[in-house]
Amino acid sequence: MSEPIPVTVVGGYLGAGKTTLVNHLLRERGARRIAVLVNDFGELPIDADLIESPEPRQGTLLQLAGGCVCCSFGSDLMAALQQMRELQPAPDHILLECSGVAHPAAVARTLGLLPGLALDAVLVLADAETLHERAADRYVGELVTQQLQEADLIAVNKIDRVAPEAIAALQRWLVGVAPRARVLSCTHARLAPELVLGQHIETPAPRRSEVPLTLPAADDAGRRFDSLSLQFEHAVDATRLAAALVAPGLSLLRAKGLLRDIDGALRSLQLVGSRCELGVSSHPRPDIGRLVCIGLRGPFDAEGVRSAVRDCSVA
Repeated sequence: MSEPIPVTVVGGYLGAGKTTLVNHLLRERGARRIAVLVNDFGELPIDADLIESPEPRQGTLLQLAGGCVCCSFGSDLMAALQQMRELQPAPDHILLECSGVAHPAAVARTLGLLPGLALDAVLVLADAETLHERAADRYVGELVTQQLQEADLIAVNKIDRVAPEAIAALQRWLVGVAPRARVLSCTHARLAPELVLGQHIETPAPRRSEVPLTLPAADDAGRRFDSLSLQFEHAVDATRLAAALVAPGLSLLRAKGLLRDIDGALRSLQLVGSRCELGVSSHPRPDIGRLVCIGLRGPFDAEGVRSAVRDCSVA
């Protein structure tokens, strides 16, 4: 009988760096065949240069370089895990990227329902610059704290944005919040695969919160968060749009986008809280602009986001 496929559950709050970590591990995988499970292809989780061709999709599978694959599971994680288990050749490792509003422990327990899979570790990312603020937030603080407490490994990301003494204080704070977790530090979510893959957590210690066996706790997430997904074929003034999206009145927590800029270049947009960054992208579908936004239900101004896109549009 073959060995079960190890699965690393990657969790963490919105904007902590989960997708950046997944892309990094795909680049640094060596000879490993890695399968990636994500909530939705629409959130553009895989860097374009890791995709084999402009039309690589076979059903729900996205073919990646080096024998790797990506699968969108939406709300049906069990079916996606079954599909990964039946792949030939089988993957050497599965990365399961949770939604930013998910409880990683609940997702991890799903693995026990299918033979042939084994939990390798629960890895939770945290943004060094915003972790204290998120943990103290009256809307999402409890969720953020529970995510940390459910971790086997905590990766404190973006340490280049925080003073060394603040990092030391943050690590001391994490010892009290999540004493069972091993804490790592990184920039741009760059962790050596040897540090996060092959942990073999066979009998996880009891977690503080026995969350019901659901995926991203959808009902709870629906009460806390609103989302908006836009697609458009016109170009936009990307710099103006980035500046508009960080306006406090929009109450955006997270945004990801692909945009055709006024100079014809394709830009990626990454917004976390009050910080928005533009990059160069080589995505294989450059003619479709996309923007996915998440904010707290109530304060989130979806119409304001739509207006910002319209105001920055270029005919």
